[in-house]
Amino acid sequence: MRAVVMHTPGDVRVENRDDPTIIDQTDAIIRLTATCICGSDLWPYRGVEPVDHTNMGHEYVGVVEQIGTDVKTIKVGDFVVGSFVISDNSCEICQAGYPSKCVHAEFVSMTIGTQSELARIPYADGTLVATPGQPDADLIPSLLAASDVLGTGWFAAVAAEAGPGKVVAVVGDGAVGLMGVLAAKQLGAERIIVMSRHADRQTLAREFGATDIVEERGADGVARIKELTDGLGAHSVIEAVGTEESMLQAIRSTRGGGHVGFVGVAHEGLSLPLDELFFAEVHLLGGPAPVRRFLPDLIQRIWNREIDPGKVFDLTLPLEDAAEGYKAMDERRAIKVLLTI
Repeated sequence: MRAVVMHTPGDVRVENRDDPTIIDQTDAIIRLTATCICGSDLWPYRGVEPVDHTNMGHEYVGVVEQIGTDVKTIKVGDFVVGSFVISDNSCEICQAGYPSKCVHAEFVSMTIGTQSELARIPYADGTLVATPGQPDADLIPSLLAASDVLGTGWFAAVAAEAGPGKVVAVVGDGAVGLMGVLAAKQLGAERIIVMSRHADRQTLAREFGATDIVEERGADGVARIKELTDGLGAHSVIEAVGTEESMLQAIRSTRGGGHVGFVGVAHEGLSLPLDELFFAEVHLLGGPAPVRRFLPDLIQRIWNREIDPGKVFDLTLPLEDAAEGYKAMDERRAIKVLLTI
């Protein structure tokens, strides 16, 4: 099969890899219909994370080709959406709503790589969700978004307790931040403020439900959020970047007793002042999103055409042109790149 391999930072190639096979009887083999490039894939591309001939990708939709004998909830021929974290969906932690911390959790990006034609998915019953039928072609981008970026934005909004009567602020105008806007709108937020300096992303944010745009950053951005909220700060803040600056901006934009949902991928060397966290008196919840928890609901909303998260893909390329997709996202010429198989 053809698959994306990152040899070293900036060196992305599409190469031949052995087709996957069933290893454990809880496995499924899927033939991907579409995959994509995630903002987190840019960290190794830019040399921030180590990379050495690494199989890339963790977002995926496709058709089941084979299943192990222990797989019960999906069958050959099903169109499925999978989480970016493998989970059994049955352990105590999964049942408590955190499948991304499953006792069998493993990151698809670290062990499998789904920027490829085929993929082996362990614990298929707990990781994959079948759609109600074979989707229309125009639904595929939205279903693909549910695999990570939509589910992550949704978790951020839930963690921030976005809802009726709430003012929500979103730090980060990348794909996850934009999905956080969509989620906050769906959850009934009264007002959604997006921190963004990019006109194309501002336009999409408004389509998804943003009511206000703040272009300032740092202390000026916090001051503007306070100005828009009678000096109090937002009830709910979504942090979707993963830097020290963005996290502090999120905490400082939150009113006392408010909630921060943080889903930006952080890296070594970052730190937060504990004294400021102590006196901020805000709730913090975040980390790798428990996407599997939300997939059934998100798939149904997409199937019913209640939401259209697929709009976040503003560049579509064939898998063979993955290197150009990485370059486009790195240079901010694209918000998120969809790769067709």
